[in-house]
Amino acid sequence: MFSLQESIRPSADLRNHYSEISRQCRENKEAVIITVNGRGDTVSLSYDEYKRMKSRIELLEMLAEAEDDEKNGRVEPIENTFRDLRQMLKEK
Repeated sequence: MFSLQESIRPSADLRNHYSEISRQCRENKEAVIITVNGRGDTVSLSYDEYKRMKSRIELLEMLAEAEDDEKNGRVEPIENTFRDLRQMLKEK
């Protein structure tokens, strides 16, 4: 299972210690939660971690959509799909 480490920093640290926070995100693959007045406000992630997280979310959305299609009978047997693909390839 995927588990992202987190740490909490006040918003002043973002201004005063940006390079440290950036390094913390990149090197530790950690999410840094920025607080304002003691409450969570924003989250900082490395760009690579953001891309990985976004890819996981997109995959989960596709799987949920496929599950819904299957549950509601909006599917074709795989043989029909391959037949249609072969036909499309022959036509080109």
